[in-house]
Amino acid sequence: MARKYPVITRTLLILMIVFYLFAGYNHFVNPTFYYPIIPPYLSNWLAPINILAGIAEIVLAILLIPKSTRKTAAWGIIFMLIAFIPSHIYFIQKGSFQLGSLMVTPLVAWIRLLVIHPLLILWAWVVIKTVPTNLAPVL
Repeated sequence: MARKYPVITRTLLILMIVFYLFAGYNHFVNPTFYYPIIPPYLSNWLAPINILAGIAEIVLAILLIPKSTRKTAAWGIIFMLIAFIPSHIYFIQKGSFQLGSLMVTPLVAWIRLLVIHPLLILWAWVVIKTVPTNLAPVL
């Protein structure tokens, strides 16, 4: 008899899919939100970087759905999050600034870099380690 798919594991996976679909979609709906957090040395490519990030998040979210691409997609999310680290370091260097309706202070930037970002990486790692690849698609 096959082992049951734990509810918490399935929930974490579904939440990750929704999270990255929404995050990717937001790059297209609200691109100006992301422009201020792209480091100045990349300022010549604001729009392409934003579009690429949005596409990457949407594609990786979709690739989490089929069992055959699930772990590869979770690894892709980890690598993408690592690629975003310079942006988070730039938050800290920039000091206090307004990002949409959110005031980003150096403390907020440090929390984002040292707490939230590692938790997102851990979330993807948990999916890699706990979600069986022999499972049917999520949706």
